[in-house]
Formats: sequence, C-alpha cells, structure tokens
Amino acid sequence: MASERILVVDDEGRNREFLRELLEVEGFDVETAKDGQEAIEILENMDFDLVLTDLKMPRADGLSVLEGLRRINPQTVAIVFTGYGSIDTAVKAVKLGAYDYITKPLKIEEIMLVIQRALEHRKLTLENEMLRRQLKRKYKFDNIIGDSESMEEVFRLVEKIANTDSTVLIYGESGTGKELIARAIHFNSDRRERPLIPVNCGAIPEDLLESELFGHEQGAFTGATRTRIGRFELGNGGTIFLDEIGDMSPALQVKVLRVLQEHEFERVGGMKTIKVDIRVIAATNKDLEKNVAEGKFREDLFYRLNVIPIQLPPLRERRSDIPLLVNHFVEMYNEKNKHNISGVTPEAMDLLMNYDWPGNVRELENMIERIVILKGEGTTEPGDLSEKVLTSNSRSVHPRIQIPENGISFNTAVTEFERELILQALNRTNWVKNKAAKLLNLNRTTLVEKMKKINLTQA
Repeated sequence: MASERILVVDDEGRNREFLRELLEVEGFDVETAKDGQEAIEILENMDFDLVLTDLKMPRADGLSVLEGLRRINPQTVAIVFTGYGSIDTAVKAVKLGAYDYITKPLKIEEIMLVIQRALEHRKLTLENEMLRRQLKRKYKFDNIIGDSESMEEVFRLVEKIANTDSTVLIYGESGTGKELIARAIHFNSDRRERPLIPVNCGAIPEDLLESELFGHEQGAFTGATRTRIGRFELGNGGTIFLDEIGDMSPALQVKVLRVLQEHEFERVGGMKTIKVDIRVIAATNKDLEKNVAEGKFREDLFYRLNVIPIQLPPLRERRSDIPLLVNHFVEMYNEKNKHNISGVTPEAMDLLMNYDWPGNVRELENMIERIVILKGEGTTEPGDLSEKVLTSNSRSVHPRIQIPENGISFNTAVTEFERELILQALNRTNWVKNKAAKLLNLNRTTLVEKMKKINLTQA
C-alpha cells in the first residue's frame, strides 16, 4: 500500500470527493481544500508529497497555490488539472514548477499514471539531492578517494568525458567503486539536474528486469493491475546506470541495443512507441570481449556500450591509496557514530597494506566501520583487524620461502625478499622515497637503483 500524503484542491465538491475516494482506495493519505487560500493555509502546517490542484478557483487560484508551494516546500511535487480552454494557463503552471497537467474531464487511468510518474520523479529527485550532498561531504571532486597514478588517470578521463553524451562502459571487480564513477560522470555533466537511475541487472530476476527497465501496460501479464513507468522513461533527460550488464539475457540485450540506436522503446504489452533522451553508463565485472567470443553477449551491443571504456584497478594494484581510504573511512564513521578512533598504528597499517583485499574498497570500508563501532575510541591496532587480514601471508615481511626437494635459486629468493622489504618501507611511508630509504638505512639513490633493478613501480 502507498503511504504518500496528497493534498487535493478543488472548488467543486464532487470532484474533490471523487479524487479523495479514488486516492484513498489506492492507499494514499488524502487531505482536501476547497480553494487556493485554504490550500496554502494547510501547506503551512502540514507536509505533503504531492498536490493536485485545479487552476480556476475563487479567493486564490491554482497558480497562487504553486507560488505558495514553491515558497513553503519546493520539494513537494504538484499536478494541475484544467479544462481544454485553459491549456495556456496550464503551460504557465508548468513553468511555475508544476510537474504536469491533466485536462478535464478527468480519466482515472490518466490520473493514476501521472501521479505515479510524479511521485517517482519526486523520489528520484530527493535521492539525487541526497547523493549530491553526500558526494560533496564525503568525496573528492570525482567522488572516490585516491591519488595513485592509476586513479589519477581515471579522474582525468572522467573529467574529460563527463559533459558529453557518449556511452561509457566501466570495467572493474566487485567493490572497486564502479557506481561511484558513474555518479561522478553524471553529477559533473549537464544532466546533473535530471535523475540518475541505477539498475543492478544481476540482482533482478530476468522475468522482472524487462518491466523494470521499460515499464508495462495494465493487463500486460498476471499481476499487472495498472500501468507502470519503466526506468528508461523515468530517467528521460538524465542518465541510466546499468550495473552488471554482463548478466543481462540476450533477449533484453536486443531491446537495450534499440534504445541506444533509436532512443525509443515500447512498454511490455504496449503498442505506443516512447521516445527518450537518456545517457547510458554500463558496468561489468566480466570480460565482455571474451563473452562476445563465446556467444554469451551480443557483439553489436558490446560495441555500442564500449564507446568510452574505463578500467578501475583493484585495490591491490593501488596500495598507496590504502592509507587515504583508511583515514577517510575512520573520519566518516567517527562522525556518523559519534565515536573517536584516533588513527591506525604503523603495525596495523602494514598489515592493511600487505593484504590483497579481494573485496576491494567495499571490504576495507566494511572492516573500518566495524572497528569504529565496536572499539569506539583509541587507536586501531593489529588485534582490531579482521581474521582474514591477520592470517593472510600476502606480501608478508616474514620470509615465505621454503626450499623444495629439487632445490631453489638462491639469487631469485634473495631478490624476492629484498623486494618485500623495499615494498613494505615504501608502503609504510606512502611511497615517499626519502623516508623509505631512512627506514632501510639506505641512501635514496641506492633505493632508487634497487627499485629500478627489480622493476618496482607505484601502481
């Protein structure tokens, strides 16, 4: 059942009661006002998700309601209804901030469709405003923490392509921040004031995904009791983010290809062709070129998506970003939980730097959140870290070399151990070579020569 609150404003009592009964049957919480002045008084004392208002009314008309609404609560969405002879006034109402208008005589199906679309629009607008505030508060310009060379390259590319309409395909393992990059592209583009619509193609069952993307008409299938707007239609003018697109069925791939080529589609069970202006950003953790070769993904769709590819490196390939991420998450969860974790000991940071992070940034964030919540105050020590980090031998400073029965290359083993020592010193000092050389009691030039010799460069 819907729980949104709607204000109906109409000087005709019969229309008012008709709309009240219709909306209450649909589960909405409904209030009514007999004219614009009463409506404004109600709006000053109550919050509403939606206002349905007639245009021509005594004392204060619908335009006055819109002006009052914009002053009192601009986040409330408004729909106006009027006779055919007042279309010019209705257009003026839209310019004043009304989401849409409906002409009389009122039709139930049209009313419910416009209301659904307006409430979805409001929900997406609020979500995007919240995301914008979060991004400004939590993240750097490109919405993700990192100053390693590989991430700087990603940032430069995002900045270059954000304000275009080109299709983008983001590659990366789970947890690397693909959705954050999609948000960065959207919020730094001319479409930033329109919705960003995320859809996880791998999390929605195939038989539901088509309706989720394209919507459906009433009666299109069992359970389709009313027309539903799909994500492509809701995102008109904005951006749709198709996460894990490699999991999409071949039948749906054809329909997505058509949207990319023709910018049009039909709802499930519908005959009307719907035109959309929408930018597509897709993401995958799969090797789509391999899937194309194996016949698991359409070649034509792949090339339509792969106009601008972005490869996100896993965290193990940008270890110098780990201290930045750790500090960021500590500050964030301290603020959120009103706790006071002051930092991380060098020993604990070494363990974090030497772990391979199969879950990438998401795994690191989850662990820091747990530490902040459970410990509350003080400094993060090795014993506070997860068992997986503690027991991992990945890049350990201790020798992991065991002599096999057929022997071992002494020079190779010594080189590998030397590489481990240099890497730990660099990681502990955030790759500041002067400091790393001091930790190893080496001259900086000696350290640089050794790094060149073993081909050790920052990820």
